[in-house]
Amino acid sequence: MDYISTRGSAPTLDFRAATLAGLASDGGLYVPVAWPRLSAEEIRALAELDYTETAVRIMTPFVAGVLGEDDLRRLCAAAYGRFGHDAVTPLVQLSHRHWLLELFHGPTLAFKDVALQLLGQLFEAFLAGGDTDITIVGATSGDTGSAAIEAVAGREHIRIFMLHPEGRVSDVQRRQMTTVLAPNVHNIAIDGSFDDAQAMVKRLFGDEEARGALTLSAVNSINWARLMAQIVYYFYAAVRLGAPDRAVAFSVPTGNFGDVFAGYVAAQMGLPVAKLVVATNVNDILHRAFASGDYSAGAVTPTATPSMDIQVSSNFERLLFDLSGRDGAAIAGMMDAFDKSRAMTIPADMLRGASRLFSSARVDGDAMALALRWAQERGGQIIDPHSAVGLAAARDLDIDPAVPVVTLATAHPAKFPDAVERATGVRPPLPARLGNLFDREERYEKLAGDYDAVKAHILAEAARG
Repeated sequence: MDYISTRGSAPTLDFRAATLAGLASDGGLYVPVAWPRLSAEEIRALAELDYTETAVRIMTPFVAGVLGEDDLRRLCAAAYGRFGHDAVTPLVQLSHRHWLLELFHGPTLAFKDVALQLLGQLFEAFLAGGDTDITIVGATSGDTGSAAIEAVAGREHIRIFMLHPEGRVSDVQRRQMTTVLAPNVHNIAIDGSFDDAQAMVKRLFGDEEARGALTLSAVNSINWARLMAQIVYYFYAAVRLGAPDRAVAFSVPTGNFGDVFAGYVAAQMGLPVAKLVVATNVNDILHRAFASGDYSAGAVTPTATPSMDIQVSSNFERLLFDLSGRDGAAIAGMMDAFDKSRAMTIPADMLRGASRLFSSARVDGDAMALALRWAQERGGQIIDPHSAVGLAAARDLDIDPAVPVVTLATAHPAKFPDAVERATGVRPPLPARLGNLFDREERYEKLAGDYDAVKAHILAEAARG
């Protein structure tokens, strides 16, 4: 399988090179040259498989020419063997039509583990026996950072620099990053928002001096391998609810659009997805984009769902690329104009194309809290605030009542104990394996929200080895 950039001018790469590169050299995002398709019979057969074997079936076309099935199976077994539930991503029923897909049974209690545990294995496999060292630079609104650090801490040939917005992640999220004291791990708290941090990372990838000094790679969802791993759980859940003989809808709490784009890919591969609900909090750029075509960035409003406090959703570019008929030059022009003006109007024909699969919802703090209480009182489940945003949108979805609606539960409630306790009166405890998190030493740098300062720090630390 070959990979091309959404902006049309970067070199075509194979899966290994696209994974190690992360971001394309023209500033675009890598996508497969074509979406593979599964027949109804192939999808139906997935019901007989466990999670690891499902992952092998779904991902094999994407790694063709680089990894064989046996190698992919070994990497998946290593990645998912660390999860705390045998099903890896189990389904939990809330009502006759509402379900939760629990994606938080990995080592850092967030859905990012599903992809990043595999990405760590891929990095190690691709770098083994060579003399190339890579420098991972990423930005996090909370969960990506801890999951990425957990995946690569202590691995040879890899160093990681993770930027997070100071004071805008939960204490649990911060400590899961900053208490990892492996010598190849560097945490940076910047004075600014996640969007500021993400912009710095993208700028660094385009900086000739930085690219000359470092072999850069990415773990954010700009890296295709992350999205590839997330496609799997859409198939895993849907076949357990009757696919391909029954369509399934998914509601996805969304910030950077990667998780929901994986659902879009599953649909392109033949999974009968009735609807993908893009559930945002009050930082609602994606809701406005789908509802009216208004993709304009404003100031970020801090909320009780910090992982969704985003106004620029990087992965949205991948969807625009497909909706444009894969016109890289057109997307390059659109994104260049957006970078300058921080605003874009989605063309009407692209908006119509998106509406066939996507709907969207804006969920404020009150509606989020009501969904938390509904899950507790009616479904018997304590969920986290991000999952509650998805559930609130799912419960408002106007769709055939025969279609089951699956809300992606993206984090363990113990990662956001204050918000959960305010809404439900229950303070969820940390699982035993994280029980001493607040007794561990922290290590991180605080830097101004200034690109040059952050770049200088990264180059200096990398030069020290």
